[in-house]
Amino acid sequence: MDTKDRQIIQALQRDGRMTNQDLAEAVNLSPSPCLRRLRNLEASGAIRGFSVDVDPEAYGLPITVFVRIRLERHNEEDVRRFESRVQTIPEVLECHVLTGAMDYQLRVVVSGLDTYEDFIRNRIHPIGGIASIDTSFVYGTVKKTAVFPELG
Repeated sequence: MDTKDRQIIQALQRDGRMTNQDLAEAVNLSPSPCLRRLRNLEASGAIRGFSVDVDPEAYGLPITVFVRIRLERHNEEDVRRFESRVQTIPEVLECHVLTGAMDYQLRVVVSGLDTYEDFIRNRIHPIGGIASIDTSFVYGTVKKTAVFPELG
């Protein structure tokens, strides 16, 4: 991936709905080479797809929660069970494997405190093998971006 490919990605991260003509102008290419590069980025998997950024509160999910989980054991079966179950839970938007005291961090969205309690009791606890759960509720966002920084 070269600098021009990164410029294409950054432009699309800012506005994924821009036309190829607008994209080509934004990165100083003619439309045909720009489209060719875009298709190559998609084919290589560098661009995984396109999505829409939705306001979770407007959607009805005003509460974002970061949930850190530590497993009791780290054997292959327990790790595989936890990871496969988390992938099926719709409230979990992200699940990251961590270094340090906790094993995973989940980004979860819910409609209220009662639905968060239900999430923990009926979605997380039944997985089993969990040693501890640490919860942080988001009450404000200082920065959120999908645009990668420039390299170099």
